[in-house]
Amino acid sequence: MKLLEILVGILCVGYVSSLDNGLGLTPPMGWLSWERFRCNIDCTNDPDNCISEKLYMSMADRLAEDGYRDVGYEYVNIDDCWSSKQRDSKGRLVADPDRFPSGIKALADYVHNKGLKLGIYGDFGTFTCGGYPGSEFYMELDAQTFADWGIDSLKLDGCYARISDMPFGYPVMELYLNQTGRPILYSCSWPAYTAHPNYPAIAKSCNIWRNYGDIQDSYSSLASIIEFYGKNEGNFSEVAGPGRFNDPDMLIIGDFSLSYYQQRLQMVMWAIMASPLYMSNDLRQVPEQSKEILQNKNVIAINQDPLGIQGKRVDKVNDYEIWVRPLAKSNYAFAAINLSGSSPSNVSLPLAKYGLTSTGGYLITEGFTGDKVVVYKPHQMFTTKVNPDDVSFYKATKL
Repeated sequence: MKLLEILVGILCVGYVSSLDNGLGLTPPMGWLSWERFRCNIDCTNDPDNCISEKLYMSMADRLAEDGYRDVGYEYVNIDDCWSSKQRDSKGRLVADPDRFPSGIKALADYVHNKGLKLGIYGDFGTFTCGGYPGSEFYMELDAQTFADWGIDSLKLDGCYARISDMPFGYPVMELYLNQTGRPILYSCSWPAYTAHPNYPAIAKSCNIWRNYGDIQDSYSSLASIIEFYGKNEGNFSEVAGPGRFNDPDMLIIGDFSLSYYQQRLQMVMWAIMASPLYMSNDLRQVPEQSKEILQNKNVIAINQDPLGIQGKRVDKVNDYEIWVRPLAKSNYAFAAINLSGSSPSNVSLPLAKYGLTSTGGYLITEGFTGDKVVVYKPHQMFTTKVNPDDVSFYKATKL
């Protein structure tokens, strides 16, 4: 019997409602290993950086002790290459015994004792992208295994899977996760493998979902993601909201390639776009300037706005882009960005055109510092200076 026939049968006998696990009401925050540490399994020659319980314990320590947990970063997320190449005699996934000698349950306990949550990686297909066992034909067992281990989040990738099965299979994993009785945040890679994603259907089954290629540690990769979200093809921004968010991938702030200003740019754009804030860096050696960006409470507050509305690109002014995000209490966040690398320039913004029309006006504060800039009235123009590969970022509070 083909997987599609099995999934259809499951859907017929078990009603799969829209995702209602009470999780991800604001974009989740935490740390994810993939971009920085990839599938490094060489613990003999690189014990401090290989995919192992030691690595995840170290990152949990840093989240708890270096201020990240206190500003909202709570998930420690395992990615690919954590498991053995074979399931056990009962068909269950098993952590690699050399790299995870204590097992995933013990790792989850360690992370929970730090006041944090543990996420894990799986794949909808027969294998993960790294060639480890996938969940095809094992979804119910894997969901229960993750719950038994105390897992708090599942990222389900889509390698080695039939794309035609995804509209059925991803909701089925949602069903099985819910049936465990354990709250498990559900991160889907479903739209990233689909030419024309059905975003309303995806939002019914997933808390967050990847819809673009993996971010790389480069400014060009960052700029390509921003452009994808600026185009907003399929109007995917409209389905975002509490419990369901588009995921443009990891924060690479504190890694190697981004300048200080480019790091500011990514942090602001992920806040404007209501994106999950999953760092992928080495928390043991994050430069202080990068740490200050990652822990900026004013920017995080914009990201975590309870309305959960995803901001949009609303205008282009020569080489500059204008992005606006509606916030709770009729407030707004807005940003002018310069991706061209050209010289600094002043940009005049008719904010009323972008929705800031309250006759009482708005208090404009600088987005990073919270410092007062000006009281703005709808008939006025707002002018700001934008540096190359940087962002001018503001909050507008209704008066």
